[in-house]
Amino acid sequence: MNCSYGVTAYSCKWWVIEMALAGCWQTFTYLKSTASISVQTVRIVGGSVRLCTRATADEWEGLQAWRSSSVDERRFWGPKNTCIQPSTFTTSPPLNGSNCPSTLAEWGALVLSTSDPHLKASITHHAFRLWSNHQLSLGTANAPDRPARPEKPILVPLKQVPDVRSSPLPRNAHALHILAHIELNAVDLAWDTVVRFSGHSHVLGRQFFSDFAHVADDESRHFGWCCQRLSELGCQYGDMPAHDVLVGEGQKSAKNVMARLAVVPMVQEARGLDSGPRLAGRLVGWGDVRSASIVSRIAEEELAHVAVGVSWFLEVCKMIDRRPDTTFRELIQDLNVELKGPFNHAARQQAGLPRTWYEADLGSNKVEKLASDSEIEFGHTRMANGENEIENNVTINNCDSTDQSRSASLDEVYKRLELLIAMEKERAS
Repeated sequence: MNCSYGVTAYSCKWWVIEMALAGCWQTFTYLKSTASISVQTVRIVGGSVRLCTRATADEWEGLQAWRSSSVDERRFWGPKNTCIQPSTFTTSPPLNGSNCPSTLAEWGALVLSTSDPHLKASITHHAFRLWSNHQLSLGTANAPDRPARPEKPILVPLKQVPDVRSSPLPRNAHALHILAHIELNAVDLAWDTVVRFSGHSHVLGRQFFSDFAHVADDESRHFGWCCQRLSELGCQYGDMPAHDVLVGEGQKSAKNVMARLAVVPMVQEARGLDSGPRLAGRLVGWGDVRSASIVSRIAEEELAHVAVGVSWFLEVCKMIDRRPDTTFRELIQDLNVELKGPFNHAARQQAGLPRTWYEADLGSNKVEKLASDSEIEFGHTRMANGENEIENNVTINNCDSTDQSRSASLDEVYKRLELLIAMEKERAS
């Protein structure tokens, strides 16, 4: 028996999958998703149906605008829960003396060797402003093994960090303290990326280092917002113990730029896309709308940081002729980095990080393993924002089966598709 599966796209809000089996067409309709998704390889084995998604990554549509944006001076969280420029705004350097660094890499090394967290944030912003105004060359510098840290917070193993029930801080301040610590670590990891790989600028190019200096500046602003709100709540950064997990994970990628991109922006930063909206919701539930607005804004801005990582990961994979999806999963496995859910799939997809890259059961390695006579493979088909795009033709393979197994397989296909349709309708409503 010959099996041919086709995909027909309509310009309206419906996708129609037509399955032709022995000349008998059956039509199923799918509600079109607003998020970009990939479809799919279907395999019928013993009456069961497996759907696997092709791994594709698309650059975030706002990336170029983020890159070309001016230096953001809105480092104060205003009374109307929006970020504003502080009234005491100044462009003077945060350091005295004539021995200020002369290159971006040297400024990054200075940040990494500065223990005072607020000075660290101030130097970060000043250095990025100089860089953006074309007052610095890139240069090279050596990154320390570990960034300098203040006496407080005391760093303890992750399991010893107080939870919200045992915290010495109110629960909203507890959440903000954890977030402030994450943002400070993100400042150091972004600068570490600039400094550690500054010797490879002839390969990576100026834009790579500009992007991660920009990330460091964003993170320093986020840290400042969190500290400002902690102060308003009668607390300060350092009032409770914190962990050193993020820097520890970053050290795993110290010798490999692809590993650094995978671990920091595509795993650590992506966790902010997952947890930020949930944390904002909890803060609203606790009656702290002001803190929730800060967390929401931070989560929105983390999208650019993940997108930067994905963009450069794709670029480096292209340079060395590697498949990005399998390379990402191999790096994460080799470095023993845990991918923790629940995931904000929509935000990750918007940032260019496909679901197939970080969910093992949807990985495209399973797609590759389905190269047998009993499978039907669809080319990569993408649905995005009202535009229907079919990038490859349908690949049709011949399948031989008895009439009895064909009937059983079709029944199972129909049941599964009906279930998927029902789930899509429920999700859309």
